[in-house]
Amino acid sequence: MAYDDNNVFAKILRGDIPCRKVYEDDHVLAFEDIEPKRPVHVLVIPKGKYEDATDFGENASDAEIAALHRAIARIARDSNIDGTGYRLIANTGSNGGQEVPHLHFHMLGGAPAGPMIKAQ
Repeated sequence: MAYDDNNVFAKILRGDIPCRKVYEDDHVLAFEDIEPKRPVHVLVIPKGKYEDATDFGENASDAEIAALHRAIARIARDSNIDGTGYRLIANTGSNGGQEVPHLHFHMLGGAPAGPMIKAQ
């Protein structure tokens, strides 16, 4: 499947859609979610064209992988959620509930996250 250059995160990366930036480096952009589910709700995305976690894991460079994980740690610290805890979510594919075909992590903190998922 080809990467969709018109997905919302690609548009944010190009500057076509504004965002409230939390963090940025050569490989990562992080910004506030427009519909936060917790007091801290940050979206963390690689700047490369990766559709999901599998694509990123198979094709990203070591520098991109390291930058993403270091960015998450820094954002947690800077947001003061590193000591109390946070949930990190990356939905992948239709069964995983992925809505935007660009790898993204939701960082949720500042309040209890609740159970992982409800039993079906």
